[in-house]
Amino acid sequence: MNYNIKQLIIIFTGVTLMSCAKGDKNSEVIRAQEEIRQSEEENVIIISKKQFENESLSFGQLAESPFPTVINATGTIDVPPNNRAIISAHIGGYLKNSPLLVGDQVTKGQLLFSIENIEFLELQQEYLETYEQLAYLKSEYERQAAMFEEKISSKKSFLQAENDYNKIKIKYQSSREKLEFLNIKPELVESGELSSISKMYAPIGGSITELKGSTGSYLSPADEIMEIVNTDHIHLELRIFEKDALSIKKGQKVLFSLPESSNEEHIGEVHLIGKSIGKDRTIKIHVHIEEESSDRFFPGMFVQAEILLDTKNDISLPENAVIEINDKNFALLLKSENEDQFEFVKQELIIGKSYENQVLIQNHSSLDPAGKYLLGSYNLIGQD
Repeated sequence: MNYNIKQLIIIFTGVTLMSCAKGDKNSEVIRAQEEIRQSEEENVIIISKKQFENESLSFGQLAESPFPTVINATGTIDVPPNNRAIISAHIGGYLKNSPLLVGDQVTKGQLLFSIENIEFLELQQEYLETYEQLAYLKSEYERQAAMFEEKISSKKSFLQAENDYNKIKIKYQSSREKLEFLNIKPELVESGELSSISKMYAPIGGSITELKGSTGSYLSPADEIMEIVNTDHIHLELRIFEKDALSIKKGQKVLFSLPESSNEEHIGEVHLIGKSIGKDRTIKIHVHIEEESSDRFFPGMFVQAEILLDTKNDISLPENAVIEINDKNFALLLKSENEDQFEFVKQELIIGKSYENQVLIQNHSSLDPAGKYLLGSYNLIGQD
């Protein structure tokens, strides 16, 4: 009897364990099925036709688009040498007047600042002396020339007068040019108006980008006091590696951006190609900018650029069909529709480069070539 009871208990326990194991297995299957169902539901987007119209949505399809081969380059915004001027003190002195600030616009010939130095008076005195000597020696030379012509004076006296006159003429011209270099008018000095002030004027029109020194400070001739930049003909100075040099040609299109301030793309064109390789094994490329605006670009700005070479067709989607979520890219493919709504399914994309609002789709072979993709769908699934 005891043996039979023990046997029944063992059988009952075995059945119970088998039932539990079967129940656990069924639960796992149900959970897996539920996860698949939820995953499928999360991958489906329902959009009413009213919402479709209100959001001004539309459809796009996979299509062939041209994509250029590009060479990447970096560089800076710059201006031609003639559009940049460094102003320095021609002769040392004290800064007398500097009313301008960095950023001020100046016109060519506008007064920039004044320098005061007692040596300017000495230069003017020297000029006056040579000016007066010139008048006397010129008269003497003409008198000796006339007397020599009439055989009244000797040739020696004539040659001496000629020599003295030529010497003072050279000295006079040198003194005059020194004054003009300092922007001191010789005509005023000749009339007795001497000044210890030298005025400096703008050699070009433009914007003041650098300003050094303050009123009363001493300036040496080598000191750079001010820089003026004219941005009327702003351009790019790019650098490419020598391996890419043979691929660059004048007239090629250039797309560039200013990564420190904006991702907006701007357009340029290759204008000049350097003929020598620098120590860093790069070549300079001069690029004209299509939109030359001093309000948008400033000399010295860093740029990233793509020089466009030959193009080839590849499969693409419009940019506004692609949504990035958690470092992955998706598009919404139309799955079905009825009178009231559209049903879309997420399609993961592997994308390449972009060009003219088209994105290269690298995994296009796994997608429906005739499928309709929703354009402008970021706001619908961008927060998932």
